[in-house]
Amino acid sequence: MKLSKLVGERTKEVPSSATVKSQAFLMRAGYIKQVSNGIYSLLTPGQKVSYKIQNIIREEMNKIDGQEVLMPVVMPREMWDESGRYSSIGSEMVRFKDRSGHDMLLGMTHEEAAVHLARNLVKSYEQLPFMIYQIQTKFRDEARSRAGLIRVREFTMKDAYSFHASQKDLEEYYNKVYDAYFNIYNRLGLKNVISVASDSGMMGGKIAHEYMLLTDIGEDSIAICPECSYRANVEVAKGILDKSFNNEQPLEEVYTGNAKSIDEICQFFNIQPNQTCKAVCYAMEGEQEKSLLAFVRGDLEVNEAKLKALIGRDVAPKDLDNSILVKGNIGPLNLNNDNLIIVYDESLKDENNLICGANKEEYHIKGLNISRDLVGVEFHDISKVKDGEICVECGKGVLKISRGVEIGNIFQLGTKYTKPMNMTVHAQNGEEINPIMGCYGIGVGRNLACIAEEGSDEKGLIWNMNVAPWEVVICPLRIDDEVVCDKANSLYLELKNKGVDVLFDDRDNVSAGVKFADSELMGIPVRVVVSPRSLSSGEVEVAFRSTGEKKMVKYDEIVSYLIKYINEQKF
Repeated sequence: MKLSKLVGERTKEVPSSATVKSQAFLMRAGYIKQVSNGIYSLLTPGQKVSYKIQNIIREEMNKIDGQEVLMPVVMPREMWDESGRYSSIGSEMVRFKDRSGHDMLLGMTHEEAAVHLARNLVKSYEQLPFMIYQIQTKFRDEARSRAGLIRVREFTMKDAYSFHASQKDLEEYYNKVYDAYFNIYNRLGLKNVISVASDSGMMGGKIAHEYMLLTDIGEDSIAICPECSYRANVEVAKGILDKSFNNEQPLEEVYTGNAKSIDEICQFFNIQPNQTCKAVCYAMEGEQEKSLLAFVRGDLEVNEAKLKALIGRDVAPKDLDNSILVKGNIGPLNLNNDNLIIVYDESLKDENNLICGANKEEYHIKGLNISRDLVGVEFHDISKVKDGEICVECGKGVLKISRGVEIGNIFQLGTKYTKPMNMTVHAQNGEEINPIMGCYGIGVGRNLACIAEEGSDEKGLIWNMNVAPWEVVICPLRIDDEVVCDKANSLYLELKNKGVDVLFDDRDNVSAGVKFADSELMGIPVRVVVSPRSLSSGEVEVAFRSTGEKKMVKYDEIVSYLIKYINEQKF
């Protein structure tokens, strides 16, 4: 490729819309162009990186017997009605009518399509297990698009679906995919990747893992134990809390005036947040009459993902302006409200001498003893883990909360889709069974952005040889010099003929400094400088983007040198 013909430009200015360095560098280097909020075009360099990522994913999926297919972006409503997700998924799924008035949708995931594809084509247990996968465009009307390709609305994704005759068989294959994903991330050059137990979300199923790139720009929080292998998204993470074990005190109603928040109550009583009981009220999906009231210890936050999993429906914080509940003074005693579903967090179990609301304006109660004053209540894990809790796995590690970006996920779905969609096969004993499914996703664009985020410096991007859009860039200085022009062109053509992915900076109207700055901004691993001075000694200069090292190589040996170096750098 000749740089003078490459569509796109390289700029020094940081785009005003860029919020993270990967987004800024990809836009500045001419890899992506924003079309709308959360929607981007990939220019040639970005598309070349995307293809290389896709091919690495494809190779690893094929190694574990994946069969590549292609399912449609647009699907009819009936397919999603079968699974029940047409009505259960909210506005993030785009619905529309075609010209005949038929209800259609844009695929944001393809479990239904995968079952539809395999249903009636696979009829016997002898055809199991199998895995189908695709690399396809998806659209999700994401409410919080951010950070360039990190969180978008339209994206390219590898999604795979496996079908099994038994749970044991699924678990064995799940472990193969688990390992294959680490192979993928290793080949992509991502260094700080961990797997964490996660919530299955809208996909369903009971067992799920996310692959996280640990980075300060991540919006996911991960609980990590330094003493053992425990890793979990805070949506599902558990920890062991220190208990207060205060001396038991009698209940006493106290006038607290305008003090309502936990901070205000702590200041009023001169106590710490862990000596309080906090109430959070929620509205529940599909429920008009009843509200959900969650009680947790005052130093903790309610984990809405755990709460949703517990009650089996979506929740959202409820406005209490027109409620009989007294905002800021809600407590667990004397509620007597038939329109409330009440859930108590495990953090409250066995606690005593707590401060809580008195369920009337300007009053709180002190001396709350949970086992004495709330006899017979059940406790559930509905709070977010925080720094400093003890690991539930080993019982000694102190959990640390780190930030991460989700770069892949795998789920054990069970029969969540095959059963309602009536996919059956003949079992070995002659009975009809619903195959057990797993699903496995990797976002291509998000991984591209994460490679850029982790692999960059103040000058620009630093691609590794496996995913770089071009492996080598040739920068001739004084291209108007006949010898330089001839040698640079000959080198470019020979490298192309040898299968090297090479970019030729043939621009004659820019300085050497601009050419060098552009090659560094674009992150091309190797730069070969052809100049009158180096050629006078029969040499060219080779510069390595990742280390900044430079060396002189004989012109007659440069092709074999580069091919050897490129092959050594691939992994």
